[in-house]
Amino acid sequence: MENKNEANVIMGRKIFFLHPSATLQNTIISELFHQEYEVYVVKDHAALRRALHRYSNSVVFADIGEHLAERDWEIWIRGVMNAPETKNTLIGIVSANSDEALQKKYLNTIKVPCGYTVIKSDINNSIKSICEILKSVDAKGRRKYLRASTQADKTTINLPMNGTFINGTIKDISAVGVSCTFERDPMLNKNALFKDIQIRLQGVLLKAEAIVFGSRMEDYQKIYVLLFTQRVDAQVHTKIRTYIQQNLQGKLDAELK
Repeated sequence: MENKNEANVIMGRKIFFLHPSATLQNTIISELFHQEYEVYVVKDHAALRRALHRYSNSVVFADIGEHLAERDWEIWIRGVMNAPETKNTLIGIVSANSDEALQKKYLNTIKVPCGYTVIKSDINNSIKSICEILKSVDAKGRRKYLRASTQADKTTINLPMNGTFINGTIKDISAVGVSCTFERDPMLNKNALFKDIQIRLQGVLLKAEAIVFGSRMEDYQKIYVLLFTQRVDAQVHTKIRTYIQQNLQGKLDAELK
């Protein structure tokens, strides 16, 4: 059986922000995602506790400022840290509360492994602090880019060829490329360059440029892998990352229900 810690080295850790404030959601979490961290927002601590049985090597940042009384937060956090099924979960505190006694309790008594980050008006410092924590626990693992399966969304790709477009279906997408299939094999050559590619993600039309990295066979179907060139506009990458974030968050929300 594959060791969970070995799997984590390869795939990285899921990062859950529990009951995050609006400031966290609109700034820090968004920035972490654009830095290719696998970040999720969870607003149900009981559902997250159950999910951590499956994702026990995750990182949880609990925003203890609201939603639960301080005593209840302590009970929840100690419960996750002490339960055999979730003891590998790495918990950190994020809060606008800079009370020294509260910080000492979590750092010195409860000993949360991912620290106590005070969220101040200087958001950049907060982002830097959290990124340092995530690097210290190797949150990305060997994975460099987040990838989302798009098959349920029926996302499409159109490649210009011989004065027309060939239509394909995207199987998954990341900020660096896509894998896709076509009803009829277009016999794309490795390293072939395609300009003016049209990608449609949930109704959003993006234009890109990519080269053919290669292909593979899967269930009698040929899957092509295309990598975006450096000439692709930064806004396209941003929109792709936003789509990936919504895609992954939507799947987690469905799972938590």
